[in-house]
Amino acid sequence: MNVKTLHIDIVSAEKAMYSGDVAQVIATGEAGELGITPGHTALITTLKPGEIHLFHTDGTQEIFFVSGGIFEVQPHLITVLADAVERAEDLDEMVALEAKERAEKMMADKSADIDYGKVAVELAEAMAQLRAISKMRDKLGMK
Repeated sequence: MNVKTLHIDIVSAEKAMYSGDVAQVIATGEAGELGITPGHTALITTLKPGEIHLFHTDGTQEIFFVSGGIFEVQPHLITVLADAVERAEDLDEMVALEAKERAEKMMADKSADIDYGKVAVELAEAMAQLRAISKMRDKLGMK
């Protein structure tokens, strides 16, 4: 490993999604956005549903979507243990829109016997997926 890079492993219970060296990582932790570069102080936090941006030394970038999980940082190693993870370009916009609409309807129906906490998490995940899709479109110059 080069001292100008750090190694990151992104895994979920279903699959290992990414393993490699990068120049920088940006993720959304419970307390907000985290920007991690080589030599960063050790930390561990939970992840909110959202994106993980990997910045490669050649200037390219990859975006992953996680539905939550654990983010552990060592000076030259990051481990992401995600509840669920997908590459942002693999997200299905129609599925995310349907999930968002379904969650919004359930939240609006005050007479329904539902777990509002669970529905709020589903809504947050759908909204985060839609943001990731929008950013991917912007990155690719698509409308």
